[in-house]
Formats: sequence, structure tokens, C-alpha cells
Amino acid sequence: METKPEEISSTKMFGGYNKRYKHYSPTLGCSMTFYIYFPPSSFPSHKFPVLYWLSGLTCSDENFIVKSGAQRAASNEGVALVAPDTSPRGLNVEGEADSWDFGVGAGFYLNATQEKWKNWRMYDYVVKELPKVLSENFPQLDISRASISGHSMGGHGALTIYLKNLDKYKSVSAFAPIVNPVNCPWGHKAFTNYLGGNKAAWEEYDATCLITKFNDVHATILIDQGEDDKFLHDQLMPHKFAEACGKANVPLLLRLQPGYDHSYFFIATFIDDHIRHHAQALSQ
Repeated sequence: METKPEEISSTKMFGGYNKRYKHYSPTLGCSMTFYIYFPPSSFPSHKFPVLYWLSGLTCSDENFIVKSGAQRAASNEGVALVAPDTSPRGLNVEGEADSWDFGVGAGFYLNATQEKWKNWRMYDYVVKELPKVLSENFPQLDISRASISGHSMGGHGALTIYLKNLDKYKSVSAFAPIVNPVNCPWGHKAFTNYLGGNKAAWEEYDATCLITKFNDVHATILIDQGEDDKFLHDQLMPHKFAEACGKANVPLLLRLQPGYDHSYFFIATFIDDHIRHHAQALSQ
């Protein structure tokens, strides 16, 4: 099976190119797709820093590339965007598509320990396999200069991956992240099925729990949260993360945005601030 990425589409945008690739993932045991936005460059030897984007529940690698408008700022700042899918696909595990918030499109960026879901290893795919694939196949990318961002479930993924790998990423940001999944319905459902009943294992994928252990954070964490987000109080609970950051003396800029919901309209409104936030960290 072909682990080398095959280009399956290419579209010019803001002088650069959205390119979609397909490859076989040994980590996940299936074929996966991902997008890269390559900014324009005057020099063939130029290497771009990378911003990984992790999408939310029900999404694929396409949502961010099609809806966010992030390419305008990425083009201006000279930052490549890398958007992976949100779960393994095509494995035909019983029940994998029964609900929108678990299984396909809902990998939660963890390594599942329950036998039935053993292929759900999106943490290793994002942190280990994908950067290796990029470094081996795309010489125009500088994988040593990387930052990470995401939305909702992907915001959870970005925060937890960043905190556990502070040596790998220069900065992190998130839109409406699930910051305390051990205490919300989405997290309970996912963690029970993927990780079993051991609550200590759950805490390894909870940003609010992790911030007390991995608090040597130098770059400010940027979070935007819409105040009209219907998931704000039951699922997202950013105040819990803010309290934990305060106790751990971790720099956090939490911006509550009046009138905004959980959608890509919200993301598109503020994405330029996030691209600039990461471009600044990546240039240092």
C-alpha cells in the first residue's frame, strides 16, 4: 500500500495552492487524505513554517480549507497550512457511523486503548506520522518550525497535543475548544468508548487537567469563543481552562466574542488574528 502521498487535487488561491493528498497510514490502518496550502514563493529553495489545523466533530480535511478563508493571511505571512482528517475512515468497525459525535469524523485526537477502536490513533497520526510524511515528501516545508490550532474537538486536540509536546510546537490557538472533556457529555461518550473506565487515562487528554503538569508555556495561548455558541455552557466551558491557566501562571488570551456561534462564520471572522499569532511565534 502506498504510504507516499499522491496528489489528488490542486487549486490556486491567493497566489498559492491548496493541494490535497491521499496516502496509506500504517498508524491508522487505512487510507487518509490531508490538505496543504502552500503560500506563494519567489524562491524554489524557500522553506515555509507549518501551521497544523485540527477540525471538529463531523468534519474532514476539507472544511477548514473550503470555509475558513485562512489562505489570505497564510499567503501574506508565508505560513503553510496543513489540515488532516478527523478520524480513520473505511474500516467498517461496527457502530463507527451510528452517531455524529463518535467514531468516524470524531477521533478526538487520542490513542484509543479499547480493542474495538484500536485503529483510532489520531494522536500518533498527528504528532508522529504526519510530520514524518511531510518532512520526507515536501522539501518546501520546515517541519521544525510548527504551530497548531483547531476548532471544537480540534481545539481540544490542538491544546492537548501542544501541552504534551512543547518542544515540537511554537504556539497554539483554538476556536471554541472542548477544554475539559472529562466533565462534558461529548468527552464522557468518547473517552468511555475509546479509553475505557480509567479516569486517569481520560485526564491525559484533557487540557484543563494537563495545564497543571505541562505549564512551561512561553507563547500566549489564544482562544476565541463565541458568546452565542449553543455548546458554550454544557460542552466547552472555557472558564474552567482559564481558571487552571491562572493557577498555573500560564499566559492565556481568552476572547469572548459577543453574538458569534460555533460555526465557520465565526472562525472566518477571526482566523486572520490566529494566523498572525502563529506567524509571529514561528518567526522567532
